Amino acid sequence: MSAPGATAGQPVTENGIGFFERYLTVWVFLGILAGIGLGFLLPAPFQVIGRLELAQVNIPVALLIGLMIIPMLLKIDFSARHQVKAHWRGVGVTLFVNWAVKPFSMALLGWLFIRGLFAPWLPADQLDAYIAGLIILAAAPCTAMVFVWSHLCHGEPHFTLTQVALNDAIMIVAFAPIVGLLLGLSAITVPWATLFLSVVLYIVIPVALAQLWRRSLLRRGGEAALQATLQRRHPVSLGALLATLVLLFGFQGGPILQQPLIIAMLALPILIQVYFNSGLAYLLNRQFGVAHGVAGPSALIGASNFFELAVATAISLFGFESGAALATVVGVLIEVPVMLSVVRIVNATQGWYERRGTAAVRT
Repeated sequence: MSAPGATAGQPVTENGIGFFERYLTVWVFLGILAGIGLGFLLPAPFQVIGRLELAQVNIPVALLIGLMIIPMLLKIDFSARHQVKAHWRGVGVTLFVNWAVKPFSMALLGWLFIRGLFAPWLPADQLDAYIAGLIILAAAPCTAMVFVWSHLCHGEPHFTLTQVALNDAIMIVAFAPIVGLLLGLSAITVPWATLFLSVVLYIVIPVALAQLWRRSLLRRGGEAALQATLQRRHPVSLGALLATLVLLFGFQGGPILQQPLIIAMLALPILIQVYFNSGLAYLLNRQFGVAHGVAGPSALIGASNFFELAVATAISLFGFESGAALATVVGVLIEVPVMLSVVRIVNATQGWYERRGTAAVRT
């Protein structure tokens, strides 16, 4: 996958992409294996770290995600926020996929795979819970990690921030009704503390810190200082991504190795849903002549999930040991490698995307 240039002191390949970024998929795979192995062999340390939670948000993971996204948010210039109005087509496509397609397509996939194809190999008493977990996962659009995916596909940062903030505002009023409708429940207990704390930790605080940092850099050294900082901090962001992977897979190292077949069966509808929704958003943006720098993050936002909220909701509704909780955790486990593959597809198809008439110039 492509990345924005090499950093000082880092080996550089012939086309200017740093060695670390060029083989990021390999490091992600190794991070996953390391997390699974360490979580299985040394479960106690991961259990201790896993209990460091506030409102079911893991604080070490939140800190690592902050390390990831704050340097990326440095690129956002709030004086240019008026430019977001030009991206209204991308906003419309993303909202349509997130709220009118994604939860309902996941409900259909859950019914087809869990109730149908895989039912003979799954515990009969957990089938409804598995489907419920998949629906809860799909009904919560991603917040923090979207900034990572947008950065890796050279997405328009103002659009990404605006879209994430808009999704969070809609989630406050639409999450419970959609989940209740699809699950056939009259009342959904939304973990509001998890939702609001996640928004504060993943949007409010990182944006505020990034803007203060950006203003300080521009005041002291101008644009050159800003660009130099972005380059220096890029490896830190990617290192935090790998550390997050080790933790997430370490938390679930035992269950992954103890019930791999169930994990794989739950992962398949999630995989199909990610590729279907990201592909739908990407193609709709191309059809409507949206710039590639907006279409990329639009596709990624349309496919990724707010796993902290999903896991907390599943646990509050069905219990920690339920099939619903397991299904949402599977979403956590495949989120990074699958979204990295979508990033790779978006980057690799930029030439094809922009060959469509006015697609390269209209927004």
